[in-house]
Amino acid sequence: MSDRPRLEATSRAESGKSAAARLRQTGRLPAVLFGHGIDSQSLSVDAHELARLRRHAGATTLVDLTVDGRPSQAVLIHGVQIHKVTHEPVHVDLFAVQMTEELTAEVPLVPQGVAPASEAGGTLVHPVSSVKVRALPEALPESIHYDLGSLTDYEHVLTVADLVAPEGVTIQTDPSELIARVLAPRVEETPVGAGAPEEAPAEAAEPPASEG
Repeated sequence: MSDRPRLEATSRAESGKSAAARLRQTGRLPAVLFGHGIDSQSLSVDAHELARLRRHAGATTLVDLTVDGRPSQAVLIHGVQIHKVTHEPVHVDLFAVQMTEELTAEVPLVPQGVAPASEAGGTLVHPVSSVKVRALPEALPESIHYDLGSLTDYEHVLTVADLVAPEGVTIQTDPSELIARVLAPRVEETPVGAGAPEEAPAEAAEPPASEG
């Protein structure tokens, strides 16, 4: 048996906003299962079960989906629609994967260690927080880690080319893309002419009075 996280779903016949609202009132969420070579299916999943699953499963985590008690199939949580006001999930898309077909996905980057230049007063910046990768479903990483230790001064940078991809994974993001660097502290410039205030000119002495 697979040790992947599991999710149970039920087929649903009703569609539309009112049907979805009634479904959410029962503690379930509308869902759609889609993928290459299969017909899209309208499903529902338990809202609490999905919330528990999302705490441990990322966008590249394979999930064993069971529909109406039938044998499970591997899926990815492709997207979750969030309500603008309540910030609660209102709909979920599930992508059925073919285990022999490569997928393209965005994978988050995780920095490790300390950048020596940042300890000297610089500011560490991360212009890119994820990269696009391609791999078989089972090889998709949940994240890619990189070490900040080489940022010893303000001239050193880390780019996508410095990342080490796991076996079976191809990084498709431009290798020259900047992922981390340390910016030098800003130096306040003194305005031209500024400095110690000039001394006021001494008052001119009165000329001595003439005698007789």
